[in-house]
Amino acid sequence: MQTRRKRHAVAAVICLALVGVVGFGDAVVDRIQAAQGSMVHGPIFEVDPLWPQPLPNHWLLGTTIGVSVDARDHIWIIHRGDALSAGEVPAAQDPPVAAECCFPAPPVLEFDQDGLLVGHWGGPGEGYEWPVSNHGIFVDHMDNVWIGGNGGSDSHLLKFDRYGNFLMQVGQAGARMTGPVSDVTGQPTAVADSNDTESFGRVAKIFVDPKENEAYVADGYFNKRVAVLDAETGAFKRFWGAYGNTPDDAPLPRYDPNAEPPQQFRTPVHCADLSNDGFVYVCDRVGNRIQVFQRDGTYVEELFLAKDTLGAGAVWDVAFSRDADQKYIYVADGVNEKVYIIDRKEMELISSFGDGGRQPGQFYGAHSIMTDSHGNIYVTETFEGKRLQKFVYKGEGSIRAGDQGVVWPSR
Repeated sequence: MQTRRKRHAVAAVICLALVGVVGFGDAVVDRIQAAQGSMVHGPIFEVDPLWPQPLPNHWLLGTTIGVSVDARDHIWIIHRGDALSAGEVPAAQDPPVAAECCFPAPPVLEFDQDGLLVGHWGGPGEGYEWPVSNHGIFVDHMDNVWIGGNGGSDSHLLKFDRYGNFLMQVGQAGARMTGPVSDVTGQPTAVADSNDTESFGRVAKIFVDPKENEAYVADGYFNKRVAVLDAETGAFKRFWGAYGNTPDDAPLPRYDPNAEPPQQFRTPVHCADLSNDGFVYVCDRVGNRIQVFQRDGTYVEELFLAKDTLGAGAVWDVAFSRDADQKYIYVADGVNEKVYIIDRKEMELISSFGDGGRQPGQFYGAHSIMTDSHGNIYVTETFEGKRLQKFVYKGEGSIRAGDQGVVWPSR
């Protein structure tokens, strides 16, 4: 009897000790989390510092302005080789300054999952007008490649097959150059017309809906609208401005974070991407907001990000997580140099990652963003960033709320 009581006493002591250990463990976890800031549940990413592989032929990237992912999970980018300085490509000068290094890579590049370059093409050709300043690339469900442009006379978009064979041009280059002759250039100036049904005003990006075979055009850098086309014929079907209003090209006052939001988009309208459940997410870049619409242009809601950001704005591009419900939206911010993670259902910011700089995981002009079928994120950098980075999806778990900083690989 006494032995049984001793056993019970010992068991009680052990239980209390275990409770103490668990409690101590919880306290340590709480202390660590408090030091790190509050934690939330969300997707976990790590930068891959060795992706992509080096380019062949002494090729270099210029301002890297667009990214897309095809059905093969190949990653496509478009860049501007003419943005490279003479010092970066001395072998490409006339006459060459260097014997071997370096040369601008072709405008359109295709990488496989290992980061190996497997395709390249692009530039002026017969039957179409290559943009003065290419901007944005999208590979649709039929392996067609769509390209826009935001140069002065770029009032059109182009469609190719995956091998670079020309398929269609919508709009005519120079169609908006109808204003008075400039005293500086001696050429006509551009005139915006966001209600034009034949041409565009400097297209930022295209997204093709595989269900309806419609192309959503972020139009753009001069016009202030989303335009929707028949992706087969290029015929205009509908268009709209902010809040679903008829577009109005009247000048807007300088952005003021404390003022009432304007009833029209600011330029550039930088993206118009469609979710699987049929909502269009539009980047009003300088307005620091995402506006959400139904397919027909009916306004649904908006979300402001880094609302005090001035200059080029905070909302540069969006991409969706690859789960069935597309639970998260990822937003590239090329001024604050980070990627925001948004809960799509609640339209709430839950976290962000990145920082300004040139090391892996940092950004200089984080411009365009896309995900592959594995959930990995790809980000291109414009200006002097001139690169493509991959962020590997590591599943979901606890991440720091607010700003995670550089998401360096764990050991």
